[in-house]
Amino acid sequence: MSTALYRLGRWCAAHAWRVLAAWVAVLAVAGTLAGTVGTPLTSQVSIPGTEFERVVQRLGTEIPAAAGGFGRVVLESDSGSFTDAQKQAVTEAMDAWKTVPHVERVVDPFASQQQLDESAQKLADSKKQLDEGRAQLESGTQQLADAKGRLAGGESFLAQLEKTDPEGQATADLRAQVEAGRQQVAEGEQKLADAREQLLAGEAQYADGKTVADASAGTRLLSEDGRYAVIQVQFDDNAQSIPPEDRALIPEKGDPILEAAGITPSYSVEITQALEFIGPGEILGLAVALLVLVLVLGSLVAAGLPLLVALLGVGVGLGGAMAMTAFVELNTTTPALALMLGLAVGIDYALFIVNRHRANILHGTPLRESVARSVATAGSAVTFAGATVVIALAALVLSGIPILAEMGLVAAATVAVSVLVAVTVAPAVMSLMGTRVVSRRAWRKAGFATPGDATSRADAASDRPEEHGAWYVSAVTRHPWLTVLGVVALVGVMAVPALDMRLGLPDGGSEPTGSSAYTAYTAVADELGPGMNGPVVAVAELPAVDGTRTDAQVLDAQATIASALRGVDGVVSVVPFGVSEDKETLAFQVVPSTGPADEGTPATIDGIRRTASLLERHDGIEIGLTGQTVANIEISDRLQGALPFYLTVVVGLSLLILMVVFRSVVVPLVATGGFLLSVAAAFGATVAVHQWGWLGSWFGVTQPGPILSFMPIILIGVLFGLAMDYQMFLVSGMHEAHSHGEDARTAVRSGFVHGVKVVTAAAVIMTSVFLGFAYSHLVMVRPIGFGLAVGVLVDAFVVRMTLTPAVMHLLGERAWWMPRWLDRLLPDLDVEGVRLADHLAQEDARHAPTGTTDAAEREPVAPRA
Repeated sequence: MSTALYRLGRWCAAHAWRVLAAWVAVLAVAGTLAGTVGTPLTSQVSIPGTEFERVVQRLGTEIPAAAGGFGRVVLESDSGSFTDAQKQAVTEAMDAWKTVPHVERVVDPFASQQQLDESAQKLADSKKQLDEGRAQLESGTQQLADAKGRLAGGESFLAQLEKTDPEGQATADLRAQVEAGRQQVAEGEQKLADAREQLLAGEAQYADGKTVADASAGTRLLSEDGRYAVIQVQFDDNAQSIPPEDRALIPEKGDPILEAAGITPSYSVEITQALEFIGPGEILGLAVALLVLVLVLGSLVAAGLPLLVALLGVGVGLGGAMAMTAFVELNTTTPALALMLGLAVGIDYALFIVNRHRANILHGTPLRESVARSVATAGSAVTFAGATVVIALAALVLSGIPILAEMGLVAAATVAVSVLVAVTVAPAVMSLMGTRVVSRRAWRKAGFATPGDATSRADAASDRPEEHGAWYVSAVTRHPWLTVLGVVALVGVMAVPALDMRLGLPDGGSEPTGSSAYTAYTAVADELGPGMNGPVVAVAELPAVDGTRTDAQVLDAQATIASALRGVDGVVSVVPFGVSEDKETLAFQVVPSTGPADEGTPATIDGIRRTASLLERHDGIEIGLTGQTVANIEISDRLQGALPFYLTVVVGLSLLILMVVFRSVVVPLVATGGFLLSVAAAFGATVAVHQWGWLGSWFGVTQPGPILSFMPIILIGVLFGLAMDYQMFLVSGMHEAHSHGEDARTAVRSGFVHGVKVVTAAAVIMTSVFLGFAYSHLVMVRPIGFGLAVGVLVDAFVVRMTLTPAVMHLLGERAWWMPRWLDRLLPDLDVEGVRLADHLAQEDARHAPTGTTDAAEREPVAPRA
């Protein structure tokens, strides 16, 4: 590997302008394709095979009008309650919204609330009519009984006449009267039977209607004091799939009308959510990274090179990802993750190469030779480290969850591009920069006047050796057992909150305080109940019947279902809102008493599912659940189930890769154990801040809640790759020193002081970039950025720079033990360039006596002061 990269570095340095022109062309092509064939991103999370997706598809087939997603507009009247003029303004705004593309319908809150309120009066009227009908039935029953009594008397008298005067006129007249009485009684009995049947049907219908009304009673679109109203805007697709520019038309058209009437509108996150890759937090993180680069490299010119490499890699990676949206749908989080990782690793990887190049120049290596050797050594480490990140991200495909696979592959591709840019663009630019990559201050510190002096300094490398962190590594290895116990105790305390981790997806309550989405969310929760922010949709399939199901049968089924679901603990109301054309499918809105992210909501969903199972067994009614709240719970459960398998794969890869690199069995175990400690600490800190709310105001956490479902598995994959970066750049120095004859404990110190400066700078840069994303405008990105920032800090400074030297010192020579049979099986990639260095040393010795060295390559770079 190192030999191939040595040749690549020399070629790129010799053809610098060609390399730069080629990458600029690639960037232009990627950007053009992204802008021309790319399609909008979606915030919809889709996982095939889940219940909520099956139910949504069934709802779209059976009741298309009820299948679209909803956004909410919360209106607050400045006058205390809505006046007639304000209601007219609301009507005008709703008419304007109906013209917005993809808007299916707009639900009038005043008319809907009036219907809900009037249903009680209608039921009272129906009850009055039933009471009157029952009284009439009782009166008719009494009259019929009297008629039957009179008929019985007439029949008795007729029987006597027939005995005394069977053929008399009186007998004939009485016989006719009795027959007429019999006819009247028969007709009366039929009328009473019909009236009784109608009364029973009316009572059943009233009972069903009352049941449905009682179940719906907790649903409100207008606050009790009349100050707040909620308008539901229904789209023809799920809200997250509607183009942001179309959703933006809703506030654009509504604000002027509503605000002129003294109404303050707030829009839910489904309407306001937009896509911006870069926000203030990300810019601040990059600014801190630039400052660290200037401090480490000593000049703004040298510091600009890692940023150039990172931005170029991210530009190509994101441009390619956006161009791919012509063929596949990408989630809004996908490019955000790629951007975050691309910037972090791009800067760090270029920094490693530039730092090695500066050290080579200050040690007297000619410019182009220094470039080639930097790419061969630091570039080998960069390539290996980047490969570990790519493998960990690509392994997200194993989760079986499409959005994770998508995020992992796009981020892996961006990291791969960043590595390729680092090992090609960095040598090209370093060649063009010449000696300006080293600041004047660095030249003077190394004992030289200016790069232009004519005196040779080829042997000056060892005159003033520069060591960093020697005191620190001595301190942590002086009492290694205390160091190990202290680190484990610290990380253990940080990891405690992780035991209480709950997973979920963000909602409007996670938005920044004062934002329109946050205001809408809190207003709905406070005025109409928290469950109105995440109602559950229940879709019922009724058992088949002979012929066509009547309206009364539909109402009876609605009452049965509504009554059963309303009886579940934690359910506030159940509202029927859709019936299929064949009357076989019914849709209900179930409002929980808790919000979407509340801890008690999953228990309510479980209760609804148990009740649905009972309805299926007893009545043959199949009920499926969907809606954002159900989707969040199902997705979280699916991701939590995929986590152990993914962690096992990552740990297995960690052990295998590190054994190949370090030719040791023990070092990989130490490295992997440290990685697990870093993950535990990152999980614990994220739970404490984002779920418990500790220091929430410092990190913009306005409403603590469940941790983003994707965060654990993404953090494991990304942190694995980054942890292997630091392991590589720090422990490889120890391995190299040990390979050159130093004893194991001395090699720990040598390797530490060799790599601690650049690893420290890299960790600070990565932490800065990730912390910038911890304040991202995208709510889904914040916990990922925060978790990675904590994970990088713990892994770099606590695990790699503190725990690892202590453990390596304790192990001594045993740290580098490997069975011979395993050593023969594993390939030797020469990642550290040991064989290349020996080869180049032999070449230098061979050329030195003859003077045949190319002057352009072998002339000294700088004079001695």
